Amino acid sequence: MPFDCATLASIRVQQLNFNHLVEGKLMLLKKIPLLCSISVLILASCVNTDIQKKEQAGYSADIWEQVEHGYADSNGVKIHYATIGEGPLVIMIHGFPDFWYSWREQMAVLKDNFKVVAIDQRGYNLSGQPQGEENYNMTFLTADVEAVIKHFDVEKAIIVGHDWGGIVSWNFAMTRSDMVDKLIILNLPHPNGLARELNSNPTQQQNSSYARKFQAGKASDPDILFGNPMNPTTLSFWVSDPEAKKHYVEAFAQSDFDAMLAYYKQNYGRGGLTAPLPKIKMPVLMFHGLKDTALHSDGLNNTWDWLEQDLTLVTVPDANHFVQQDASELVSTTMKWWLLSRQ
Repeated sequence: MPFDCATLASIRVQQLNFNHLVEGKLMLLKKIPLLCSISVLILASCVNTDIQKKEQAGYSADIWEQVEHGYADSNGVKIHYATIGEGPLVIMIHGFPDFWYSWREQMAVLKDNFKVVAIDQRGYNLSGQPQGEENYNMTFLTADVEAVIKHFDVEKAIIVGHDWGGIVSWNFAMTRSDMVDKLIILNLPHPNGLARELNSNPTQQQNSSYARKFQAGKASDPDILFGNPMNPTTLSFWVSDPEAKKHYVEAFAQSDFDAMLAYYKQNYGRGGLTAPLPKIKMPVLMFHGLKDTALHSDGLNNTWDWLEQDLTLVTVPDANHFVQQDASELVSTTMKWWLLSRQ
């Protein structure tokens, strides 16, 4: 019997409790629906259906040519976005070093069911680049997300963040939970987990040495970026697709390198938390590429203790830090399934 994504979203399943991780498996934690064997078949069918739809709809055409562009005003700072699709609002927030195009694969898969809005964070690409390190404090970064949601005249949105976009998303979910419907985080542990690992895990401390260099140095230092100077080409070192890399070099050429470092100088943790953090009130989906050399997977432990609702965690053994590109099909189709199953 064939199934599609809509069928999967309507299936009623049992509730069970889990409180541990299994590497490489999709784990459903804290009273999250546990899909039985038939749902595995459904999920496989859903993935195949997605691939067929992509072929039939001509998704091979690059998302670059399909999106519409616009700007939201965040207290005088323009926040550029690229958008496609119609439906519930999904805000996608990139990390370092990146820009809106990081989400191209996910945008193509989600656009039939959602209005997807991928932003350039302040300092990057076409967004405003206010001078002064203080303008990149977390208060302003979360205010930018609020401005984008209000720009689209809705009360709340699904928030998706990777790396710095992830920590912005965590903070926005804590401080403006009324504006967050669901939360999706990629390769960024909960702030409690990251703080714990920075305090006690020598591997994470070593992994964070680049961030300490960013905090202490300047964008003009000749070895600031992993032993190299910071320029549009070196910042694009991680992009494997040659056509995509052209877009990245162009985007970084019109970005502010001092602003990129200001994120670290203003916000990167130095250890313990100063005050208890509020629990996350909405359902959470997390992806983590286990080959990430910047953010250790140990930081994921106990995430469920800091949430009020369920957590779905997907670890990807062969993916690096940029899991949304390293495992784009898995991330995109799982994201779509998770969102549709909760409508």
